[in-house]
Order: sequence, then C-alpha cells, then structure tokens
Amino acid sequence: MSRDAVAGGGAAGPQASSRRSSLRWALMFGNFVIGSGLMAAAGTLNDITRSLEVSVSVGGQLITAGAVAVCLGAPLLAGWAAGFDRRRLLALTLLWYAVGHALCAAMPSYETLLPVRAATLLGAAVFTPQAAAAMGLMAPADDRGAAITFIFLGWSLASVVGLPLSAWLGDTFGWRVAFVAIAGLAVVAAVWVAAVVPAGVRAPALSLDAWKRAISNPILMAIVAVTFLSGAGQFTLFSYFMPYARDALGASSDQAALLLAWFGACGLLGNVLVTRIVRRTGVDATATAAVALIALSLALWPLAAGLLGTALVLVPWALGCFSSNSVQQARLNGAAPALASALLALNTSAIYLGQAAGAASGGWLIAHSGYASLSPVGLAWLIAAIATSIWAARAVRRKPA
Repeated sequence: MSRDAVAGGGAAGPQASSRRSSLRWALMFGNFVIGSGLMAAAGTLNDITRSLEVSVSVGGQLITAGAVAVCLGAPLLAGWAAGFDRRRLLALTLLWYAVGHALCAAMPSYETLLPVRAATLLGAAVFTPQAAAAMGLMAPADDRGAAITFIFLGWSLASVVGLPLSAWLGDTFGWRVAFVAIAGLAVVAAVWVAAVVPAGVRAPALSLDAWKRAISNPILMAIVAVTFLSGAGQFTLFSYFMPYARDALGASSDQAALLLAWFGACGLLGNVLVTRIVRRTGVDATATAAVALIALSLALWPLAAGLLGTALVLVPWALGCFSSNSVQQARLNGAAPALASALLALNTSAIYLGQAAGAASGGWLIAHSGYASLSPVGLAWLIAAIATSIWAARAVRRKPA
C-alpha cells in the first residue's frame, strides 16, 4: 500500500483525517501498554523482592534481563517482521505481551520469573519501533515528525498512570495483580489496533545492505548512541526509585506512588510540548535540550531535601525523559527515511541497552556504596549523551546522513 493511499487525500480529506486520528490514538494506547509493562518491574520491585525473597540489587536484574532481551530482539526481529502486514504484526505483538504478563504472574519463583519476563518483553522489541515506522509510512510528509512524537505520548501516560498504578497495586494487592492488569490492557490494545490500522501496510524489506548502510554511518550511529547514553544515565537511578524512596526518603507506598505520578504528569507535559515545538526548533536542537534537562535534575539530585525537594528536582528530568525518546525517533526517521525501519529498531535496542547498563551499574553501586553514588554516575552518562548529540547535530548540518 502506498503512503498516499494510507494517508488519504483529495476529496476524502476529512474522512482520512479522522482515520489518521483514530490510528494515532490506537498506536499511542499501544505504547502506553508497552511502557506500563516495561515499568511494572520497577514499580512493583518492593513487593517482588519481598514475596520472592531476593535482595533489591538482585530483583533489579529483572529490569536488566528484560532490557537485554529487547536490546537484542529489536534489530533481530526487525528483519524478520519487515514483510508482515502491520495490522496483523502489531495486534499479535500485543497479544504476545498479554499472554506473557499473565504467565509472569503465575511464576512461583524469581528463577522462573526471570526468563519468562525476558521473553515477554520481546513484544516491546517489535511493537515500539514498528509502530513508529508504520506511522512514518502512513502520516503525510509534513506531519510525520509530529505524528511519531504523538504516539510516544503513550510512554508519558505510562509514567503518569501505569507506573504509579502498578506501584500501588504491587504494594496493596501484590505484584502479580499488577502484571495481570497489564495483560488485560494489552488485550484491549490488540483489539483496538486490529480495528483501526489499515490492512496491507508493509515496510520496505530490510536488506543486508540497508543494515550495513545504517550501522556504518557514523552520524546515524552517533544519534543512536545518544539514546543509549541517556537511557543508561537515567536508569542508573530510576531502576531503583521505589526502594530509594522507601530507604533514603522514608516515603510510604502512597507517597512514592504520588512522586511517580508527579514525574509522569510532568513527563506527559514535556511530550505534549515537544509535539508543538519540534517543527519550530528542529529535531536536533530539541533532542539535545531534552537530554540537558535530564542532566540538570541529576546534577541537582544531591541537593534535594525530603519529598518536596525531590518532587521539584524531578521536574526537569520528567520534562526531558519521554520527550527525548520520541524526538530521537523522529530525528532518525528524518535523517535517513529510507533506513527508518532499521534505524528505529536500532534506536529501540539502544533504549533498552541503556536501561540494562544503567540498572546493572546501579545495582552494583547500591551493593557496594549505597544510593548516594547513583546520581553522580548517572550524570556522567548524560554529559556524554549531550556531547554526542551536539556533535551529531553539527555533523548533520555539514553532511546530511
């Protein structure tokens, strides 16, 4: 199916616009479910460690293992999925996610939960990059960047609603209930996507030459590296936010959930703002500014005093967190549209490789030196991300990828 046919035009403009709106909302809700499932381990970490009788640093490896699975799965599965009809692919991926979370809830021990959790998150390895690539195919050229950033509002909503809700469900009813709730939402998302995504949408096949062109381009790989470095910096601390709030801030379960909801609300605001300003400021400058906001929070983190101070310091981080991910997707799509499927898969891989590196380094730091060292190490990752982003932006201006 051609891009123009999907996007709609001519006399059918109003009807096509309504279809595109429904499509955006369905894919945004799909990303909400994907994000909520990915964050569920962090949100319920207190109950997981308590009920399965493992330490915080060991429990945090659920985040690492899942991130590694998505990191490896995104580029490998992108080639396998290239020829699939996008409606069928995205709907079946969400059903996989539903079944996987239901199975996770039934696992009797940490040792059995770990591999099932990793396999479940292969759904995220497919859905997020392929939804973005499909949106790039179906949106009009002048609206493509805004359309892609819109569907990433789902990740902000996952932080606003999904993460605090999973934290509350975990502490009130147990982590298994939270995982079952994710499974139910994934079924709803699968039905919605199947109903509104048009049939016959297929991305260009990913040849070995396309992968080589993407991976061998230093500018494109620098943009992908920004995603990795930013994720590593954030998840050095964010993976352990719930136990940090309990142990370092003395926060109750409700107070910690409110902090996460506050973070998510500010993150949603950041993503809404980025969809409005990205056309004016450009993707390169917007991405760099978003990462700089996250770095600002980690630089100020040691100065935060109590719950109120922490809530204030979280604001810049939240504003830049999800907006940076969405604008990075648009940045890559615009830099090399012909390689979008490969690049978005690699970028998704970088997101979770960063999460894995951050969660692993954070767990090691907690085990050896406690919570105080998390923010300085996270800040170092983010400074590297800012420098890389600035270099990539200058390189793109000199020689478009």
